[in-house]
Amino acid sequence: MSAGEWAGLIAALALVLLVVLLAIPLLKLGRVLDETTLTIRQTREQAGPILVQAGTTVAHVNSNLERVDDITGNAANVSSNVAALTSVAAATLGGPLIKMAAFSYGVRSAVRKKREGEAVADLQRRDRDARRARKAARRAA
Repeated sequence: MSAGEWAGLIAALALVLLVVLLAIPLLKLGRVLDETTLTIRQTREQAGPILVQAGTTVAHVNSNLERVDDITGNAANVSSNVAALTSVAAATLGGPLIKMAAFSYGVRSAVRKKREGEAVADLQRRDRDARRARKAARRAA
């Protein structure tokens, strides 16, 4: 064997060794791609029912939100009706109640002044009677 043949043989063995060394990662990469493909297929198969359930859930939520919207509208109507009723009651009963309160205050004030006036008149009468009694006692003495 000549030197050129030995060089060719070494080059061929080096090439085979290089191919074997590169084949191992390529085989592992092939397995990873197979697993990835399987995982993607399973995910796609499972995503369908999940999306159907999500659509059903969204439909139920929308129907419940419509009910809540109706309830909120009814509550707003009740609130406005109560406000209107309150203003009608205040307008209807407020004036007469204020007048009645003012009248009762006036009556109480008049009764109090009359009582104070009677008490003052009674004191004045007693004072006058006491003075007359003193004058009569002086005249008699």
